[in-house]
Amino acid sequence: MNGLSKHKRGSRALVGAVCVLGLVDVACGGATRRFPLKAPLTRDTDLDPVHVSCRPEEDKKTGVKKAVCTPDDYESPFAWDGANQLVFRPISRFFAVDPAGPALNVNAVDEVADSSWFVNRMGSGAYTPDDVARGYCDKELDPNGAAGSWPIDQGKPNGANPGFRVKVPGYGKFMLKADIAAEPERASGATAIASRIYYALGWWAPCDSVVYFPASVLKLKPGLKVTDNSGVTKDFDAAALKHVLGAAVHKGDLVRMVASKWLPGRTIGPFTYEGKRSDDPNDVIPHEDRRDLRGARVIAAWLNHFDSREQNSMDTWMPVDEKDSDSSPGHVRHWYIDLGDCFGSQWDADGISRRLGFSYYLDFEHVAADFATFGLIERPWERAEKSKSIFGYFHSRDFEPDSYHGGYPNPAFMRLTEHDGAWAARKIARFTDAHLAAAVAVGKYSDTDGVEYLRRHLAIRRDIILRRYFRDLSPVGELAVKGNDLCGVDLARFSKAFDASKFAYSAKLYTGGSFSASGEAAVRAGAEGETCVPLRHHAGDGGARDDDASRYMVVDLTNGQSKGLLRAHLYDLGPKKGFRLVGVERPFGQSPPG
Repeated sequence: MNGLSKHKRGSRALVGAVCVLGLVDVACGGATRRFPLKAPLTRDTDLDPVHVSCRPEEDKKTGVKKAVCTPDDYESPFAWDGANQLVFRPISRFFAVDPAGPALNVNAVDEVADSSWFVNRMGSGAYTPDDVARGYCDKELDPNGAAGSWPIDQGKPNGANPGFRVKVPGYGKFMLKADIAAEPERASGATAIASRIYYALGWWAPCDSVVYFPASVLKLKPGLKVTDNSGVTKDFDAAALKHVLGAAVHKGDLVRMVASKWLPGRTIGPFTYEGKRSDDPNDVIPHEDRRDLRGARVIAAWLNHFDSREQNSMDTWMPVDEKDSDSSPGHVRHWYIDLGDCFGSQWDADGISRRLGFSYYLDFEHVAADFATFGLIERPWERAEKSKSIFGYFHSRDFEPDSYHGGYPNPAFMRLTEHDGAWAARKIARFTDAHLAAAVAVGKYSDTDGVEYLRRHLAIRRDIILRRYFRDLSPVGELAVKGNDLCGVDLARFSKAFDASKFAYSAKLYTGGSFSASGEAAVRAGAEGETCVPLRHHAGDGGARDDDASRYMVVDLTNGQSKGLLRAHLYDLGPKKGFRLVGVERPFGQSPPG
């Protein structure tokens, strides 16, 4: 089974167990629950090193067998995955009752802990535009190197964009890919920009950078061969290299390509959007029930990353011993790769290019509706107009996050809940216009009007997402106790995507195990979305235990803009020890706790 197993009905038991452990804060019960007195989980244990079984494997270079102590390599056939998600899976699940429940990797404050899948990078405004521009890159290729200083040790066997790998002393390995002739500059720039955005927002994305270099820095290793997807093996020789370079974009004597730095550790194949790896002890949550994978649907919609399938992901085994990538212990890291489809990919068939982001490659729902109405429904792709820039049909007109479609159904995306989407929107809200400008700049596009076009429509699409997901659930996040204040950031107000005159704050306090109403508190609102509620002690320093129900406190905060409120759960440990924040909920509506 290549180390992969599907989850079935056991997920219901897992939901119950997770509720008991306090990892999920929404929908684990009907009435308002009391959170235990403990710090919210901020670091997932899937980052801890684990041992996996060893197996003999022949070294491709030496032919000598050695022990490989990593999860198995997983191969994901594109044709099968597409057919499965477009045809077989919908048929098999037609009569199934499997509503999406709450995500299972959510901590007590309605967030996702740092893990092998996701890292909280942009919170609290500490992530700067310079950080965005840097991304995962530590050291990029030097295009001013000496002649022959970029040895080519491998050809690129498949994919839409031709290329090759270089292994440069002092810099590492990079896969260099050229743009296709029909879309000069678009895919290479999109790869670099989208990888910066995904990485900044918290997902693992590689160092992808646009480079302009003279062909003289390349040095071809003799005897290289490549085998394509159809199984045909060809020489990657001087003629093949000349063909790749000749098809690339040039600026004078310089060649333009995107350089993707080789991922650290040992690659073990893509991750899936459904099920778990049976040979990874850390992989305990079904992938379709991970908030970071569900919420990635919103990011894909923002960038029109329609090709968000498992083949455009990669798992790497990160051993403790960095010198031996085949050794245990270690942990698996999960990456988003190959993001060049973002921002208006154009296909040979214009009808497909228009539909990208609006409809699956084969969309039975749309086909049936068109058949039943004799094609009278006007579709958004019929109104689409191609831009004068290289970004094809990428636009903000008719963009609706709820109706976004990738190339074909994605099991995790299909289980996105309102809370998952609102979580992703809170991450996007921290991506300011300055962050956007820094990200778009790494695309190194030569068309300045096109750069402004892309930046403008990304900003508009961002704001559409925020207005959609901050409508029903509270956008206040990043909560912390500061002295006798409970403070957070209203990300709707911070984003400036809303009418400032509509914000009107109120806070109600409830105390004890029965949530007795204890009055209101005046809310202080700062210029950059900071929102603070003054807290009043109702419990003393001595007497009841710290975790006694009598010390419990709930703060309900509304901002006048969202239909839902923010509910913070705290313990009042007395004037000396202060208040402890233990939980956050974002219920629909504004009913009091009880």
